[in-house]
Amino acid sequence: MKAEDCRQLVDNLLPAVLAAGRIEMRHFNAGVEVETKADTTPVTVADHEAEAVLTEGLHKVAPGIPVIAEEAVAAGRVPAIEKSFFLVDPLDGTRAFIKRSPEFTINIGLIEEHRPVFGIIYVPALEQLYATLGPDEAVEVSIAPDAQVKSLADCKATPLKGRDPDPKALIAFASRSHASETTEAFLQRLPIAEKRKASSSLKFCLIAKGEADLYARLGQTSEWDTAAGHAILAAAGGSVTTVDGAPLRYGKTDGRFANPHFIAWARQSLL
Repeated sequence: MKAEDCRQLVDNLLPAVLAAGRIEMRHFNAGVEVETKADTTPVTVADHEAEAVLTEGLHKVAPGIPVIAEEAVAAGRVPAIEKSFFLVDPLDGTRAFIKRSPEFTINIGLIEEHRPVFGIIYVPALEQLYATLGPDEAVEVSIAPDAQVKSLADCKATPLKGRDPDPKALIAFASRSHASETTEAFLQRLPIAEKRKASSSLKFCLIAKGEADLYARLGQTSEWDTAAGHAILAAAGGSVTTVDGAPLRYGKTDGRFANPHFIAWARQSLL
């Protein structure tokens, strides 16, 4: 995807992303009732309302490109996909949201030929937006949900670049809400000097900022959980692989878009 196309897509999607952020902050501040989906994961009215706004925005900005959105898939609405499609998680980190932790995110990723080529992650409670501006360029921007911003050109953007790891003293992120013995056993194979915890796709962004070397997730995730963060991390010099070192791929319709176990790296795989 060309850099000018990435920049234009960020600007075109900004109104919908900020609108979804305002919806989520309204519910975050007021409190929400929680329901349980068939897969036992929680969902709130904020998930559904934000997804509706994001999906409408994507159809206006990029008509003809299918949108695979988490709550729509849960309801059985799965459009046919071809070479290109969007993956949307309207509220990643619902458990954090319910617990009134600010580490929940809005994720939009664009897939082409099974690879994430574009991503936006917005953290409305922290007023942080992360986005790809080209194949090798990603940025962080401070934007409040109610900001009157027409484009990223109105904001100060900070370039993102992953850190060069110390192979003898790695810093690893782990999920705050999804710790597992399998992930811990994997991390014991590596020279981990420090473990940090965070929720949602924010972990990808923090690695892209240079705050850690890797994030291992040997547990259940879906493609909409990782696509946007994968694109941003890759543009910042990182990579995302399966546990056998293969690139993480997208468009697994036969598996309902489920991911295999994966590791996000600040640079290339250290396995």
